[in-house]
Amino acid sequence: MGKLSTEQLRERVRGVVTTPDDEAYDEARKVHNAMIDRRPAAVVRCVNAGDVMAAVDFARENELDLAVRGGGHSVPGFGTCDGGVVADLSGMRGVRVDPERRTARAEGGATWGDFNAATHAFGLATTGGIISTTGVGGLTLGGGIGYLARGLGLSCDNLISADVVTADGRMLVANEEEHADLFWALRGGGGNFGAVTSLEFRLSPVKDIYGGPMLFELEDAATVLRSFSDYIADAPEELGGFPAFQLAPPLPFIPENRHGDPFVLIVACWAGPLDEGPQALQAFHDFAPVVAEHVGPMPYPALNSAFDALVPPGLQHYWKANFVTDLSDAAIAAHQEYGPRLPAVNSTVHIYPVNGACHRVAPDATAFAYRDASFATVIAGMWPDPSANEANIAWVRDYYDATAPHSEEGGYINFMADDDQDRIRANYKTNYDRLVEVKRTYDAGNLFHLNQNIKP
Repeated sequence: MGKLSTEQLRERVRGVVTTPDDEAYDEARKVHNAMIDRRPAAVVRCVNAGDVMAAVDFARENELDLAVRGGGHSVPGFGTCDGGVVADLSGMRGVRVDPERRTARAEGGATWGDFNAATHAFGLATTGGIISTTGVGGLTLGGGIGYLARGLGLSCDNLISADVVTADGRMLVANEEEHADLFWALRGGGGNFGAVTSLEFRLSPVKDIYGGPMLFELEDAATVLRSFSDYIADAPEELGGFPAFQLAPPLPFIPENRHGDPFVLIVACWAGPLDEGPQALQAFHDFAPVVAEHVGPMPYPALNSAFDALVPPGLQHYWKANFVTDLSDAAIAAHQEYGPRLPAVNSTVHIYPVNGACHRVAPDATAFAYRDASFATVIAGMWPDPSANEANIAWVRDYYDATAPHSEEGGYINFMADDDQDRIRANYKTNYDRLVEVKRTYDAGNLFHLNQNIKP
């Protein structure tokens, strides 16, 4: 087949095709991480699956790089490229809930804010992320760690079916019965296998939760981290949340003279009966004196969006991550040393528990292999000033280097940086070779390579 022109592409799609000559180009090429400044040849603002198919065909037939953008939160900037094609799914944000079947189908550009707003009306939810502007598709394809994971499993564990545009431009349905090998790979294998235009999830009864952030003094950091690690190992699975390091933002519940000070936090989420919430969180209060807290009953979507203001578009981002089987004393000492050095109020370190329901899935049942990990740690460097990039990237790398010897070799791919491509085999452990085989089946030419890439 001959090469398609940009004008032919425009004729084939319902959405808008933006090129460097268009006034809207600079806006169309933006992604969440302002450190990423790439200039694609065309951005296809897809409004339906047919547009996605056309964008894939255009990139393949013209031998151009192809980036698939959902929520746009990819820290390495995988949602854009230089000189290639961006299939921008951000206009495809519909979510349809079936309350009787307890399922929801989200389009490929939906965010967790979109998803939670739709499902909450029916008193239902599934495991989402921590920031509501994150894309449903990207988070799920990488695994999907969130507040509800201990009780409900990862986002990918709740995935029932996906519509996928593969490298040859076909639309396939992937589930346990159809293209089961592809369905296996999508659940943790990232964007390697196609552009996912819709995802269907299993929902569970979660409407209001009891929780919020609790701040502790840095001098109590070792006690809080050790106590949390010990307690969460066999705590009720309705209890989610995570310890963190954070500079205190200027919020009313934090004493004004402490704004900007570094603290160790626990962000808690009790998804069981609301009247049991205070008792469920009592253990955290017993760890050490609480300096400030904003804890109580709230709609689940309120907690899921509570930190959105700290992560607006346009920050500089550089992240590192590891899985942790045992939060050892040496690891805690490294956190004590580097956690308080947060470079900006936007930066944070989260230590997510991934036990409970996550451990009841076999390591080879989905592409997400680290079913024996106790925690997924992310050192999320985020700051507004580009002139601070060198120093702040050094903080993230030094912190990572200090904790890596006390962690697993692999990490959660949704938290990986662009310079982590040499860790991909470790991220998937014994599932890697099978992922390569699926990649060869559905994308032998590696069209979908702008990701934590599994090479065919």
